[in-house]
Amino acid sequence: MEHPHLPHHQKSKNLFDVVHAKSAFWLGFLAAILVIGTIGFILLGSCVLKGSCSVDSLAQAKAKADVVADVGTGVFPEPAAAPANVPVITEDDHVKGNANALITIVEYSDFECPYCSSFHPTIQQVMDDYKGNIKWVYRHFPLSFHPQAEPAAIASECAAEQGKFWEYSDKLFENQSQLGESYYKQLASTLGLNISKFNDCLSSGKYTDKVNEQAAAGAAAGVTGTPGSFIIDQDGNAIPIKGALPYSSIAAAVEELLP
Repeated sequence: MEHPHLPHHQKSKNLFDVVHAKSAFWLGFLAAILVIGTIGFILLGSCVLKGSCSVDSLAQAKAKADVVADVGTGVFPEPAAAPANVPVITEDDHVKGNANALITIVEYSDFECPYCSSFHPTIQQVMDDYKGNIKWVYRHFPLSFHPQAEPAAIASECAAEQGKFWEYSDKLFENQSQLGESYYKQLASTLGLNISKFNDCLSSGKYTDKVNEQAAAGAAAGVTGTPGSFIIDQDGNAIPIKGALPYSSIAAAVEELLP
């Protein structure tokens, strides 16, 4: 707005009178980048604090370019009815522990997820401390923004063909920084697998559908991030577990469901 008491040549100028249009554009562009960067930093910090890798859902994650890290972490204090759409255990599942155990831990996980890697030894300790009372079911939930998550899952299935799923999985989590085709083959050799058979399996992609079907079923059951687990008792009562909770929280949930 012009000042009514100033001569025309001294009247106030707006930003675009002072700054060249092209300069104004770049100033605005820079400001937008700073805002986006701040939002991204907040989201990343949220993911780190919550201890889980997450997306809205598997279908949404594949459909959009951005990653939403907005899933709560915590153990629900009261047992709830087990979700009806959590798939029952079949011979295609990877199960560790007493087949007749009173408690079942169904874990949906991602071999490239850092929180899954930190959660893995927690479940191993729970299995040791409650030996005979728990069986552990591992299912795949590769997140779309982890490029090696699906290939690693497929490689683990190829190892499972030769009876080495759990040994192979342990090493994948222990050596996340090495994930890639060359490491998958090297690990197969280290574990004494038939290399020719393993390589044929890996190149065929024969387990791609199984991996994706498990992930889709996990999403339908309410899994929104990894690790996403359910601790279920013999009567079907369950405590959902979201994120890489500490041992004390998992043990408390197990105690809650033990008779």
